Amino acid sequence: MSTIPRRYADDIYDDLWLPEETLEVRARVRNFAEQQVRPVAHELNNTPESLEAFPRKLVTEMAEAGLFRIPFPAEYGGAGLQYPTLATMVMLEEISYLSSGLSASMIDVQLILFGHTLKHASAEIREQLFPAMMAGDVVGSFATSEPAASTDLSVRALQTEARRVEGGYELSGQKRWITNSPVADYMFVLSKLEDSMTMLLVNLQSEGVQVGEPDKKMGNHCQLTADVVFDKVFVPETHLVGREGQGLKAALTSLTLGRVGIGACGVGMAQAAFDYAVDYMKEREVFGKPLASMQHWQYRFADYATRLESARNLYVKAALAEDKQRPSVQQQCAMAKLVGSSLAGDLARDAIQVCGGYGFVKELAHTGKQYPLEAIYRDSKIGEIYEGANEVQQLIIARQVFGR
Repeated sequence: MSTIPRRYADDIYDDLWLPEETLEVRARVRNFAEQQVRPVAHELNNTPESLEAFPRKLVTEMAEAGLFRIPFPAEYGGAGLQYPTLATMVMLEEISYLSSGLSASMIDVQLILFGHTLKHASAEIREQLFPAMMAGDVVGSFATSEPAASTDLSVRALQTEARRVEGGYELSGQKRWITNSPVADYMFVLSKLEDSMTMLLVNLQSEGVQVGEPDKKMGNHCQLTADVVFDKVFVPETHLVGREGQGLKAALTSLTLGRVGIGACGVGMAQAAFDYAVDYMKEREVFGKPLASMQHWQYRFADYATRLESARNLYVKAALAEDKQRPSVQQQCAMAKLVGSSLAGDLARDAIQVCGGYGFVKELAHTGKQYPLEAIYRDSKIGEIYEGANEVQQLIIARQVFGR
């Protein structure tokens, strides 16, 4: 198996739908990923979670390369692209090809969940945080999930509560599974306020905020998550996002876009697994014949090539639907996440099967050579779970078909 596999998508997939600006973004991000991410990808994907393992140097390099400006309009200091959502999703695919943990934490959460929600903050907050975020000086986080509330984001289930006090709000409660929380400077927090939900921006240096140690997870090791406890934390009135009672709407708007991102991440991981496996099948001989000549694997990977084409087209279409403000955005986003995240797990599993021991191993002691499929398989599973479990995506699609 080659250390750097051939990019089979360049032969099989045709970017004919993508505008020139998006093609330029893909080329620029791929070049950055090959130069800056590939040399540290194995370390990113296999080093257990810790504060020390967080790739701050890489975050700075991403900012210096202008990647954090891609999703945003010029008025916020962004790149001002015509199709910013599409460019962001293509960026997610390219980075996820090498490290889904990096793309999930620093693009999906930092730019989509945190960055998109930041658009709805006060002008004062936007002017303060957008330049700092794009410069890589601020890490953002986005907190909806709790120990007993994740899929069910309802007033009944939510326990984190805000109450009005002079000059703002007092926030108490606990959030769980919160990406970037151990290293974040600011966090958007969905909270219960009387009989509705409200979104507040919390400075994590505030008195009463306690952030736990990073969770030890199955995969996505460089995507740090931890519990966050709020004990009568004061949040100034200027840190209210939008209006009181509109918090769930703000959360779901960002999460809907995040679902496209998870689909794009899945495509990146699936393509990487496909490329490694196909290279291996062409090189490895069994019973005097290349594995690639065996009809079982030919048919299986022909199906995967077709599913990759479909999954990539779905996330592209969902992103374009958002950029063009089409009414079909919600179901397109659900489909993109459902198909892309499922494909990553399926393809990684079969890629490991066809590669045998070379798929199962992280690093071969005899040669010191490192192998990526084991990490891709671990990392792929979370895509089916977070930002709305895939069963929820099926429910969203079903409601479009049958109504509520």
